[in-house]
Amino acid sequence: MKTIPIIFMFCSVLLTHAQSNSQNSIIEENIELEDLPEIVITKIGDDFSFYLTDKNPDLSVQNLQNHFIAYNLGKDYQGYDNFLVLMRNDKGTLTATYNQNGKLVHVVEKYENVTLPDKIIFSVFKNYPGWGIVNDKYLYTQADGDVLKKQYKLKIKNGNKTKRIILSPSGEILKD
Repeated sequence: MKTIPIIFMFCSVLLTHAQSNSQNSIIEENIELEDLPEIVITKIGDDFSFYLTDKNPDLSVQNLQNHFIAYNLGKDYQGYDNFLVLMRNDKGTLTATYNQNGKLVHVVEKYENVTLPDKIIFSVFKNYPGWGIVNDKYLYTQADGDVLKKQYKLKIKNGNKTKRIILSPSGEILKD
C-alpha cells in the first residue's frame, strides 16, 4: 500500500520536471539576440528626443553612434538657445544640435573611407564594369527624428578616367 503513494509522488516529480524543462526550452528558442532598437528615445522634461541609428557595416561609424547614444547631456544645455555636441573619431564626425529645452533637433554625420555596404559595392561593379572605387564619403543627416539625407559619395577610377557618383544605401545611383 505504501508503494502506491511513493510511485505517485515519483511520477509527479518526473512529470513536473519534464514540463519545466520543455517550457524552458520553448522560452529559450523564442529569445533571439537583436541589435539596438531603431529609435532611441530620451525624455527631457516634456520633450522627446529621437535619434535613428544607422546600420552601417563600418565599426567606426557604429562605435561613434553608440558613444553618442550613451552621451549624457545633463544640464549642459541650460542657458543656451542651441547647444552643439561634436564627436570625432578617425573616420569622421557626428554633430548634434539641441534646443534650449535639451531636445535633440538636428544630427549631421560625415565619414570618409568607411566599409561600404554590399549593395553599394555590387551596384558600382554592375553599373560601372572595369571601374574601381578610389575614395568614399558617407553623409547621414536627420532632424527631429526624420532622416533627411543618407548617401554615399564615391570617386571611381578606370585607367586615367575618374568619376564622382552619389548612391543611396540601397545601391541606387542618385547622381552620375
